[in-house]
Formats: sequence, C-alpha cells, structure tokens
Amino acid sequence: MQKSALYPPVYVLGNGQLGRMLNYAGAPLDIAVQPLDFSAPLFAIEDNAVITAEIERWPATALTTALSSHPNFINKNVFGLLADRYSQKSLLDELNLATSPWQLLNSTEEWQNIFKNLAKKNLAEKVVVKRRTGGYDGRGQWIVDADNIDVIGADLFGEVIAEAFIPFDYEISLVGARVQDGSTRFYPVTHNLQQNGILRYSVQLDTSDRTLPTLQRQAEEMLSAIMHKLQYVGVMAMECFVIGDQLLINELAPRVHNSGHWTQSGCAVSQFELHLRALLNLPTAQLDTFMPSVMVNLIGTEHNPQWLSVPFSQLHWYGKEVRSGRKVGHINLSHPDKSILIDGLRRLEQLLPADYHSGLSWAMNKLS
Repeated sequence: MQKSALYPPVYVLGNGQLGRMLNYAGAPLDIAVQPLDFSAPLFAIEDNAVITAEIERWPATALTTALSSHPNFINKNVFGLLADRYSQKSLLDELNLATSPWQLLNSTEEWQNIFKNLAKKNLAEKVVVKRRTGGYDGRGQWIVDADNIDVIGADLFGEVIAEAFIPFDYEISLVGARVQDGSTRFYPVTHNLQQNGILRYSVQLDTSDRTLPTLQRQAEEMLSAIMHKLQYVGVMAMECFVIGDQLLINELAPRVHNSGHWTQSGCAVSQFELHLRALLNLPTAQLDTFMPSVMVNLIGTEHNPQWLSVPFSQLHWYGKEVRSGRKVGHINLSHPDKSILIDGLRRLEQLLPADYHSGLSWAMNKLS
C-alpha cells in the first residue's frame, strides 16, 4: 500500500466490509489503512505500525500470529475477552451493569434450574441459548422451552450460555469511542430492528424523541464504565434491550458496527474516521449530529442501480458474491426534514423485494 507522509500505517485484521470502510475513511486524512486477509502472506511489519481488527476472532496463521505479537496491536486482549459471551457477561456482572440473567450450560441436569431461575422468574417460559463464541447474525442461537431442550446436543454443553428470554419493548444501540487520554465521545442512541437475528434497519432520531435523553444518559454511563475498565481505545458498540425506561445490555462489539453506519452521512465524523482518530491519538471534537438518518442493510439482495435514484441516499456496495443471508451492502439516508426521509424510504420500498417492506414501514413510523 502507499505510505502516508503524516501517519504510521494502520493494518486491519480482516478484509471484509468494515476494513474496507476504514480504508475509505482514512484516505481523506492521508491515513494509510490496509485490511488484511487472515491467510495473506507474511510481510515485514513496520515497527511504528498500528494494528486493529474488524472482527473479534481470527484463525492462527503466520500473519495473524505476527500481527498479534506486535506491540502496537491496540486492544489486543479485549477482542478475545468480548468474543466469548461467558467472559463478556462476567465482565458486565463485575461492573454491576444490567443484562439478561444468564448462566453457563454445562449439562442436561441444569435445565430444571435454568427454567426455574432464568425463565419463569422473568415471566417467560423459555430461554435463549447462545454459543459462547462464533454465533452471530442469528446463527449459533436457539430459543428453547421445556419441550425442545433436545435441540441443544451434548456436544454444546460448556460451549453455550443460557439467557432469560426478555420481552423487551424495543432495541437500541450506542456507538462511542474512548481516546488515549481517557476521554469519551458518543453518537446519539440508535433505534434498531432485527429480522431473523440480523440487524436490518437503524434509525437515528433527533432530540424531539422525549425518551432519548434518559436512554442516552444511561447508555453513555454503561459504555463508559466498560471502556474505562478495559482501558479500551477506539470505537465500541453496545446493543441494548429497552424495557420501560431501563436498559439491559445484550451484546458488545469492540469495533465499528453495523448500527453506526448511518454516521457516514448523518454526522461530521463517521464511526470509521472516529476509530482511526482514536487509534492515532488525533484531535476529535465532541460529536454533533446535524440530521436524522436511516440505515437499510442489504441482505442477500442483487444490486440495483436504481437505488442511486433515491434523493439524499448513499449506497455502499461491498463487492461480495450475493448469497442468501449475506450482508452485501447498505443504504444510508439522511436529511434534516423527516418528511423527506420518509419520502425517500417510500421510493426505496418500490426498489427492494417484499421482505424489506415491513422494516421500511417500521423505520417510517419511527420517523413520524
């Protein structure tokens, strides 16, 4: 890659869409960002290079081993800690931060206590069982009640946790960053809609939503506590269930995140640029958001050039082979006038398959 005259090179472990967008964000600042495939050939890594990752887990290869041993691999120990739901949940308990009641599932003898302590106590008859590592986008997760415990085979014992099934009101996320002097920056909380376990839509509203100041304050306090405890540097995302005016933390991601994609068009500094600024200890003002935004995740959908005809939209296409359930791109829409955003979503509705329509209606209702 072409080197920067101003900054050390930034290598990203992983070369998916997040690494690609970090590369784009670095270019205007002359920050040379190079996403790397895990199996790429080993090369001479500069002493002053900065290492980050777009994913929490990676296989052991010659390159990943060399990068992992580099002294400037920022947050190296955090990735493994948060990639394991057992250690992630244990951290939240240690910090006394609210999350779904949970326990490690080690044997079939524990089911009775799980339904007694996690399910019925929380006014549900079922639990959510999740793989400790590797399960995401709806994979590696099962909703289990007393009649279908056989879906969890003996090979999964010790490798999964069971959580209370939470009948939440809705879901939000907070994307923020901690910089090297310990100060923090936060975007507004974002309303999210998942379908089949995959984040499909994010809506960032303005302060006219009267619930936001309370949720924003709670979320910032929670994510601050986590980032300070871990001495984290860079962008981190926190997904939460909302119950009344209280938050329960669902998942943490020590990286840039889908629910922050709207910042590419709705904020002066995107989450990708913010992450690079934090890693390189560059000045970053407080984050001011100047208009509402919507992100539509494109899942397993063929490219349509007519998407570009929607006013005030911004298409990001990842250049991947289109497969069912695969994230292949996203569309951001941002405008100060919510009615114009709603009109853009109506136009987009005509250009997307029918399985998008319910989610687009949800986003329009959020805006109205």
